[in-house]
Amino acid sequence: MLATAAEYQIDSAHTAASFAVRHMMVSTVRGQLKGVKGTVVWDPEHLDTARIDVVIDANTINTGEEKRDAHLKSPDFFDTAKYPALSFKSKRVTRNGGGVAVTGDLTMHGVTREVVLTVDGPTPVTKDPFGNLRFGASATGKVDRKDWGLVWNKNLDGGGLLIGDEVSLTIDVEAFRKP
Repeated sequence: MLATAAEYQIDSAHTAASFAVRHMMVSTVRGQLKGVKGTVVWDPEHLDTARIDVVIDANTINTGEEKRDAHLKSPDFFDTAKYPALSFKSKRVTRNGGGVAVTGDLTMHGVTREVVLTVDGPTPVTKDPFGNLRFGASATGKVDRKDWGLVWNKNLDGGGLLIGDEVSLTIDVEAFRKP
């Protein structure tokens, strides 16, 4: 087995955070943030020693629609001029059935709240063609955006709201370390 307790760097080129939220109560809008950096201390045999520290550049938000992205960067939402980054710092990692649960502090829009992410994986550590050790994982969770002060919305004429409050989060991580 190649895995031992070690610090891995998040490979920003192969890592992304994404989100999904209801729009006008009829469809789901998805977006992605690519500016993901950080470290993962990982030993699959000793989860209690795991630590995850991630910073995400809020200015990399991309929903595929420039006007919407500009609105999301504005003070109505993320206010990236004032809060240019989101962060996640783990507090504990535990087995959850066949997977892993990571409890940690998610900070966005200047507010920190505890969240629990369910991790699919991680994959076994493997050696890449350049001799680096790598593994990957996907973490998912749901948050209420209002808990972080992201409260902008509009009422619809027929009832309901323009934007849902529940946001689904996914982060797909690839991490590496030199041998």
